[in-house]
Amino acid sequence: MTPAERVAVVVVTFNRADLLVRMLDGLAAQTRAPDAVIVVDNASTDHTRSVLVEREDLPLQAIHNAENLGGAGGFHRGVAEAHAQGFDRIWLMDDDVVPASDCLEVLLRHDLPCLMAVREDRSGNLVEKSALRFDLRNPLALRPKRASVDSTFRTRAEMPDLVPLEVVAFEGFLVHREVIDRIGLPDPAYFIFYDDADFAIRARRAGFSIHAVRDAVLVRQLDFDQQHDLGSWKGKFMYRNLFVVHFRHGENALVRAKPYAVTAGVVALSPLRRDGRREARNALQAIREARGLRTPPGR
Repeated sequence: MTPAERVAVVVVTFNRADLLVRMLDGLAAQTRAPDAVIVVDNASTDHTRSVLVEREDLPLQAIHNAENLGGAGGFHRGVAEAHAQGFDRIWLMDDDVVPASDCLEVLLRHDLPCLMAVREDRSGNLVEKSALRFDLRNPLALRPKRASVDSTFRTRAEMPDLVPLEVVAFEGFLVHREVIDRIGLPDPAYFIFYDDADFAIRARRAGFSIHAVRDAVLVRQLDFDQQHDLGSWKGKFMYRNLFVVHFRHGENALVRAKPYAVTAGVVALSPLRRDGRREARNALQAIREARGLRTPPGR
């Protein structure tokens, strides 16, 4: 990073004002202060507005959406605003993480286009789910994520300084504006889940490297507990958006056809699974919607 570069943080929040307070406290304590903090409020109905009004210790800009656009829509709008204002680097952040006080400073020691802070839980255990290997070539790979940071390294100390990544999360992801110039904004059509994977795949295919920075610490305040909730409304988005990623980015015809095989398997096994009928309905609705999203925006 050159000394003249400016950094904007983009935070998306929805009805988690108390978590947002902790997250903003973490930004206010940074040894390298951000030049702007753009908070996109997805039509929260709790006391989020009052939290934002009271923050005079940050260069804060609040965007209040009239409706909940999901994480994907929120990041699309926030990144568009930061890019339009001319910031050189944009640090994407959810409302349920807290950066260590030197997190941004550590990230900026590396003059690379895409960097990821490394998440741990409140007990210090490594919980970074970003993928070292995301396989869109093998049609027999039921789940494309073949290796993550926390499945490869037991502790942060075992990691090298920089770890190449193929897919990231929009929690602690620092991106240079040149990447956005080349590939465009996060896609709001995803609503929630896989918008970050889509962005990372597009970035890598445009020639940009992505690395996790071992010493950039981000503390997650909540547990990962959504990946097994496939019978809920969120489960529909998990299926739909995973299917969209396969349709858009699958490297061969068999991989691009895999969503149909997955849907057929979910429906066939539904009588044997708890909440199987709801999961099957989600998968069927997901495949129908995913077909309509096969073409990326701007193509």
